Amino acid sequence: MENLFTKALFSLAALAVAMGLLLFVPAGTIRYWQGWLYFVTFIGSSLFFSLYLKKHDPALIERRMRGGPMAEKQTTQKIIMLFTSLGFIALLVVPALDHRFRWSRVPRSAVIAADILVAVGFFLIFLVARENTFASSTIEVAVDQKVISTGPYGLVRHPMYASALLYLIGTPPALGSYWGFLALAFMIPFLIWRIVDEEKFLAKNLSGYAEYQNKVQYRLLPHVW
Repeated sequence: MENLFTKALFSLAALAVAMGLLLFVPAGTIRYWQGWLYFVTFIGSSLFFSLYLKKHDPALIERRMRGGPMAEKQTTQKIIMLFTSLGFIALLVVPALDHRFRWSRVPRSAVIAADILVAVGFFLIFLVARENTFASSTIEVAVDQKVISTGPYGLVRHPMYASALLYLIGTPPALGSYWGFLALAFMIPFLIWRIVDEEKFLAKNLSGYAEYQNKVQYRLLPHVW
């Protein structure tokens, strides 16, 4: 378990380095307080999540570490995750360029409120992971996996994506940019595609999931979709 957690910390450190480069190189400066506040919020929340899983659910650490286009087994999901990853990169780079060239100005209070939204999104992800140890980063069905219908899964079928959507929405204003919403608009269709494709896979391969779909009507947002 210690080796697995060490790998998780190295992955988080690599993410921190990549995120730092994506934020501060395009910004052309390290004097970018919105970038630093977002960076601390994002990496701090991720570290808290990793520390919790180390103590309470180490198996989920391994499931969450297998992510990205190459980790997916289906070609469709490889394509989806490729464009989603590119979208997330743009979600950081566009606001950084916005800061450099001063395309838009977000009030300080709105920046702080957006960082709170990012933190809330991560906290809800934590609650979802605490409810469902099978919340893998890839589309798969574990040997002993069962349908989870309690907690947030009683409200929507994909509370992990719903929670992630909060921090994605909060990212552009947290980084002091309105133009960053263009990157988010690029990502949303791929998120929807992933959810629809994942549901087809689960209905076919996970016992009881079709019944769960009938029980919980909404995928992402209650009373909306």
